[in-house]
Amino acid sequence: MSPTRTARIVVLAVLASIFTIAATGARGSDVTPVYETRAPSGNGTGKVYMGREIANVMSHRRMSRLDRPGREREERTDLLVAALPVEEDDAVADIGAGSGYFSFRVAERVPNGVVYAVDIQQEMLDEIERRKRERGVDNIETLLGRVDDPGLGEQSADLIFIVDSYHEFSHPREMGEAMYKALRPGGHLIVVEDRAESKSRSSGKLHNMTEAQARKEITTLGFSWLRTESFLPQQHFLVFQKPTSP
Repeated sequence: MSPTRTARIVVLAVLASIFTIAATGARGSDVTPVYETRAPSGNGTGKVYMGREIANVMSHRRMSRLDRPGREREERTDLLVAALPVEEDDAVADIGAGSGYFSFRVAERVPNGVVYAVDIQQEMLDEIERRKRERGVDNIETLLGRVDDPGLGEQSADLIFIVDSYHEFSHPREMGEAMYKALRPGGHLIVVEDRAESKSRSSGKLHNMTEAQARKEITTLGFSWLRTESFLPQQHFLVFQKPTSP
Protein backbone atom coordinates (compact mmCIF):
# COMPACT_ATOMS: atom_id res chain seq x y z
CA MET A 1 0.00 0.00 0.00
CA SER A 2 1.38 3.39 -0.95
CA PRO A 3 2.28 5.95 1.75
CA THR A 4 -0.29 8.35 0.30
CA ARG A 5 -3.12 5.84 0.52
CA THR A 6 -2.08 4.81 4.04
CA ALA A 7 -2.13 8.43 5.17
CA ARG A 8 -5.55 8.92 3.59
CA ILE A 9 -6.97 5.91 5.48
CA VAL A 10 -5.58 7.18 8.77
CA VAL A 11 -7.12 10.61 8.20
CA LEU A 12 -10.51 9.06 7.39
CA ALA A 13 -10.36 6.89 10.50
CA VAL A 14 -9.58 9.90 12.69
CA LEU A 15 -12.43 11.90 11.16
CA ALA A 16 -14.85 9.02 11.70
CA SER A 17 -13.78 8.84 15.33
CA ILE A 18 -14.29 12.57 15.79
CA PHE A 19 -17.76 12.45 14.24
CA THR A 20 -18.72 9.52 16.45
CA ILE A 21 -17.64 11.31 19.61
CA ALA A 22 -19.44 14.47 18.58
CA ALA A 23 -22.64 12.58 17.87
CA THR A 24 -22.69 10.48 21.01
CA GLY A 25 -21.27 12.99 23.48
CA ALA A 26 -20.48 11.80 26.98
CA ARG A 27 -23.15 9.06 26.87
CA GLY A 28 -21.43 6.65 24.53
CA SER A 29 -24.02 5.13 22.20
CA ASP A 30 -26.86 7.49 23.18
CA VAL A 31 -27.16 9.65 20.08
CA THR A 32 -30.48 11.20 21.12
CA PRO A 33 -30.12 14.70 22.62
CA VAL A 34 -30.96 14.77 26.30
CA TYR A 35 -32.89 18.03 25.98
CA GLU A 36 -34.90 19.77 23.31
CA THR A 37 -35.99 23.39 23.05
CA ARG A 38 -39.16 25.07 21.88
CA ALA A 39 -41.02 28.32 22.40
CA PRO A 40 -41.74 28.65 26.16
CA SER A 41 -45.33 28.18 27.27
CA GLY A 42 -46.90 29.78 30.34
CA ASN A 43 -44.70 29.10 33.42
CA GLY A 44 -42.31 27.19 31.18
CA THR A 45 -38.67 27.51 30.19
CA GLY A 46 -38.99 26.10 26.69
CA LYS A 47 -36.54 23.34 27.63
CA VAL A 48 -38.01 19.86 27.18
CA TYR A 49 -36.90 16.65 28.88
CA MET A 50 -38.43 13.31 27.91
CA GLY A 51 -41.45 15.08 26.48
CA ARG A 52 -42.00 17.37 29.49
CA GLU A 53 -41.40 21.09 29.43
CA ILE A 54 -39.43 22.19 32.48
CA ALA A 55 -41.11 24.83 34.65
CA ASN A 56 -39.60 28.09 35.84
CA VAL A 57 -38.05 28.12 39.32
CA MET A 58 -40.00 29.76 42.11
CA SER A 59 -38.09 32.82 43.30
CA HIS A 60 -37.01 33.32 46.90
CA ARG A 61 -39.21 36.42 46.81
CA ARG A 62 -42.19 34.09 47.09
CA MET A 63 -40.75 32.34 50.12
CA SER A 64 -43.74 33.28 52.27
CA ARG A 65 -45.94 30.93 50.22
CA LEU A 66 -43.92 27.98 51.49
CA ASP A 67 -44.71 28.89 55.09
CA ARG A 68 -48.35 29.92 54.64
CA PRO A 69 -50.49 29.09 57.70
CA GLY A 70 -52.88 26.80 55.85
CA ARG A 71 -50.28 24.64 54.12
CA GLU A 72 -50.38 21.74 56.57
CA ARG A 73 -54.17 21.54 56.33
CA GLU A 74 -54.23 21.91 52.54
CA GLU A 75 -51.41 19.49 51.72
CA ARG A 76 -51.29 17.37 54.90
CA THR A 77 -47.59 17.94 55.18
CA ASP A 78 -47.74 16.27 58.59
CA LEU A 79 -48.63 12.98 56.90
CA LEU A 80 -45.89 13.50 54.32
CA VAL A 81 -43.18 13.93 56.96
CA ALA A 82 -44.48 10.95 58.95
CA ALA A 83 -44.36 8.74 55.85
CA LEU A 84 -40.69 9.34 55.06
CA PRO A 85 -38.74 6.10 55.64
CA VAL A 86 -36.08 7.32 58.06
CA GLU A 87 -34.30 6.13 61.18
CA GLU A 88 -33.16 8.37 64.05
CA ASP A 89 -29.54 8.41 62.88
CA ASP A 90 -30.09 8.72 59.13
CA ALA A 91 -28.57 11.28 56.80
CA VAL A 92 -31.38 12.89 54.83
CA ALA A 93 -31.18 15.35 51.93
CA ASP A 94 -33.98 17.85 51.28
CA ILE A 95 -33.44 18.92 47.66
CA GLY A 96 -35.04 22.26 46.86
CA ALA A 97 -35.33 22.98 50.56
CA GLY A 98 -36.54 26.56 50.13
CA SER A 99 -37.15 28.19 53.48
CA GLY A 100 -36.61 24.89 55.30
CA TYR A 101 -40.28 24.08 55.83
CA PHE A 102 -39.61 20.35 55.59
CA SER A 103 -35.98 20.39 56.71
CA PHE A 104 -36.88 21.46 60.24
CA ARG A 105 -39.72 18.97 60.52
CA VAL A 106 -37.59 16.10 59.27
CA ALA A 107 -34.72 17.13 61.57
CA GLU A 108 -37.00 16.23 64.48
CA ARG A 109 -37.29 12.70 63.10
CA VAL A 110 -33.50 12.24 62.86
CA PRO A 111 -32.25 13.63 66.20
CA ASN A 112 -29.04 11.60 65.93
CA GLY A 113 -28.65 12.16 62.20
CA VAL A 114 -28.43 15.10 59.84
CA VAL A 115 -30.58 16.87 57.28
CA TYR A 116 -28.83 18.42 54.30
CA ALA A 117 -30.93 21.39 53.20
CA VAL A 118 -30.02 21.92 49.55
CA ASP A 119 -31.08 24.85 47.40
CA ILE A 120 -29.65 26.82 44.47
CA GLN A 121 -30.72 30.19 45.92
CA GLN A 122 -28.46 31.53 48.65
CA GLU A 123 -31.31 33.68 49.96
CA MET A 124 -33.23 30.52 50.86
CA LEU A 125 -30.26 29.07 52.70
CA ASP A 126 -29.67 32.33 54.56
CA GLU A 127 -33.22 32.11 55.88
CA ILE A 128 -32.67 28.52 57.02
CA GLU A 129 -29.49 29.54 58.85
CA ARG A 130 -31.38 32.37 60.54
CA ARG A 131 -34.07 29.97 61.71
CA LYS A 132 -31.47 27.46 62.90
CA ARG A 133 -29.99 30.10 65.21
CA GLU A 134 -33.42 31.24 66.34
CA ARG A 135 -34.63 27.72 67.13
CA GLY A 136 -31.36 26.24 68.33
CA VAL A 137 -31.34 23.46 65.74
CA ASP A 138 -27.94 21.88 65.13
CA ASN A 139 -28.62 18.87 62.90
CA ILE A 140 -29.35 20.76 59.69
CA GLU A 141 -26.55 21.59 57.27
CA THR A 142 -27.21 23.98 54.40
CA LEU A 143 -25.70 23.29 50.99
CA LEU A 144 -25.65 25.65 48.03
CA GLY A 145 -26.20 23.37 45.08
CA ARG A 146 -25.77 23.94 41.38
CA VAL A 147 -28.44 23.51 38.74
CA ASP A 148 -26.78 20.24 37.71
CA ASP A 149 -25.48 18.94 41.05
CA PRO A 150 -26.82 19.18 44.62
CA GLY A 151 -23.28 19.08 46.00
CA LEU A 152 -23.75 15.99 48.16
CA GLY A 153 -20.88 13.63 48.77
CA GLU A 154 -20.88 10.19 47.16
CA GLN A 155 -22.99 7.71 49.17
CA SER A 156 -23.58 10.35 51.84
CA ALA A 157 -27.37 10.04 52.20
CA ASP A 158 -29.79 7.34 53.32
CA LEU A 159 -32.78 9.22 51.96
CA ILE A 160 -33.28 12.01 49.46
CA PHE A 161 -36.65 13.69 49.17
CA ILE A 162 -37.92 16.36 46.79
CA VAL A 163 -41.20 18.15 47.41
CA ASP A 164 -42.75 20.22 44.62
CA SER A 165 -39.32 21.02 43.15
CA TYR A 166 -38.31 18.27 40.74
CA HIS A 167 -40.43 19.72 37.91
CA GLU A 168 -38.32 22.92 38.15
CA PHE A 169 -34.92 21.23 37.81
CA SER A 170 -33.31 22.81 34.75
CA HIS A 171 -30.98 19.80 34.41
CA PRO A 172 -33.02 16.83 35.65
CA ARG A 173 -30.80 14.19 34.05
CA GLU A 174 -27.61 15.55 35.61
CA MET A 175 -29.29 16.17 38.96
CA GLY A 176 -30.73 12.69 38.92
CA GLU A 177 -27.37 11.11 38.20
CA ALA A 178 -25.77 13.12 41.01
CA MET A 179 -28.51 12.11 43.46
CA TYR A 180 -28.07 8.48 42.47
CA LYS A 181 -24.38 8.71 43.36
CA ALA A 182 -25.17 10.52 46.62
CA LEU A 183 -27.49 7.78 47.89
CA ARG A 184 -26.11 4.80 49.71
CA PRO A 185 -26.94 1.37 48.25
CA GLY A 186 -30.53 0.55 49.14
CA GLY A 187 -31.30 4.20 49.91
CA HIS A 188 -34.62 5.73 49.00
CA LEU A 189 -35.59 8.66 46.79
CA ILE A 190 -38.99 10.23 47.48
CA VAL A 191 -40.50 12.48 44.82
CA VAL A 192 -43.61 14.46 45.77
CA GLU A 193 -45.38 16.37 43.01
CA ASP A 194 -48.82 17.84 42.44
CA ARG A 195 -50.94 15.38 40.48
CA ALA A 196 -51.32 16.53 36.89
CA GLU A 197 -54.13 13.97 36.55
CA SER A 198 -56.26 15.90 39.05
CA LYS A 199 -58.69 18.44 37.63
CA SER A 200 -58.75 20.25 40.96
CA ARG A 201 -54.99 20.77 41.24
CA SER A 202 -54.09 24.16 42.67
CA SER A 203 -50.70 24.69 41.01
CA GLY A 204 -50.28 26.40 37.65
CA LYS A 205 -49.52 24.81 34.32
CA LEU A 206 -46.28 22.76 34.32
CA HIS A 207 -45.98 22.92 38.12
CA ASN A 208 -47.26 19.37 38.42
CA MET A 209 -46.49 15.94 36.97
CA THR A 210 -48.25 12.73 36.09
CA GLU A 211 -47.20 9.60 37.88
CA ALA A 212 -46.23 8.00 34.57
CA GLN A 213 -43.92 10.88 33.64
CA ALA A 214 -42.20 10.92 37.03
CA ARG A 215 -41.67 7.17 36.98
CA LYS A 216 -40.28 7.29 33.43
CA GLU A 217 -37.76 10.00 34.27
CA ILE A 218 -36.56 8.55 37.57
CA THR A 219 -36.31 4.89 36.58
CA THR A 220 -34.21 5.75 33.53
CA LEU A 221 -31.51 6.79 36.02
CA GLY A 222 -31.27 3.29 37.48
CA PHE A 223 -33.68 3.65 40.38
CA SER A 224 -36.35 1.04 41.00
CA TRP A 225 -39.91 2.25 41.48
CA LEU A 226 -41.35 0.67 44.62
CA ARG A 227 -44.78 2.25 44.95
CA THR A 228 -46.85 5.39 44.62
CA GLU A 229 -48.83 6.42 47.70
CA SER A 230 -52.11 8.34 47.40
CA PHE A 231 -52.65 9.50 50.98
CA LEU A 232 -51.95 13.17 50.19
CA PRO A 233 -54.87 15.38 49.06
CA GLN A 234 -53.30 16.71 45.88
CA GLN A 235 -49.84 15.18 45.43
CA HIS A 236 -48.22 11.96 44.31
CA PHE A 237 -45.87 10.40 46.86
CA LEU A 238 -43.53 8.28 44.74
CA VAL A 239 -41.03 5.94 46.38
CA PHE A 240 -37.90 4.85 44.49
CA GLN A 241 -34.87 2.89 45.64
CA LYS A 242 -31.25 2.63 44.62
CA PRO A 243 -30.23 -1.01 44.14
CA THR A 244 -28.42 -2.60 47.06
CA SER A 245 -25.71 -3.83 44.70
CA PRO A 246 -24.46 -2.77 41.24
